[in-house]
Amino acid sequence: MENLIPILFAAVVGFGHAFEADHILAVSSIVSKRNNIILAIKDGIFWGLGHTSTIVVIGMVIIIGKATFLQGYFSYFEAAVGIMLIVLGLSRLYNYWQENESLVMVDGNKGHKLAYNVGLIHGLAGSGAMVLLVMSEIESSTLSILYLLIFGIGSIVGMLLAAGFLTIPLSKKMYSIKNIRLFFTIASSALCIIYGFKVFIENIS
Repeated sequence: MENLIPILFAAVVGFGHAFEADHILAVSSIVSKRNNIILAIKDGIFWGLGHTSTIVVIGMVIIIGKATFLQGYFSYFEAAVGIMLIVLGLSRLYNYWQENESLVMVDGNKGHKLAYNVGLIHGLAGSGAMVLLVMSEIESSTLSILYLLIFGIGSIVGMLLAAGFLTIPLSKKMYSIKNIRLFFTIASSALCIIYGFKVFIENIS
């Protein structure tokens, strides 16, 4: 019964996890090119699916395969997230100027694929600490994996809501105003780049 208590809160923990700074910055860089809340929500869902996929796979390797040696590489995974944030920020700025300030939006499938891949990398970085924490609280391997799955569902719900809210300021009417569009592009990109450098430096020093 004691093992079931953490599982009951897994979705809540996963929901809150989706709102961590690096997650929000990465997804904001993706949805800042959306003026359709449905597409943005789908981006959030795909991010969550990618994030959950990695955490569950890494979790199974560590829990079932007892591959705890992987924890020595987690800081490098975190550094990779920093690089990814920098690349996202720079590519967002590059794409904006390449569009010659047009209103052409990112293709739906392409954006969803990017969101999924970003989620995969985020899951890789955060999986280690999460799995080791679960292992310390839950003795059963089956229940540990179940926790990670429920945690993942919570993170999907959290990110789809976050992606939707991040798109509200970018309504079609507001997005058509050049200065507003430029402001959101530069702001989201700059925050991604700055935070990415911070994460990278912290994990390689």
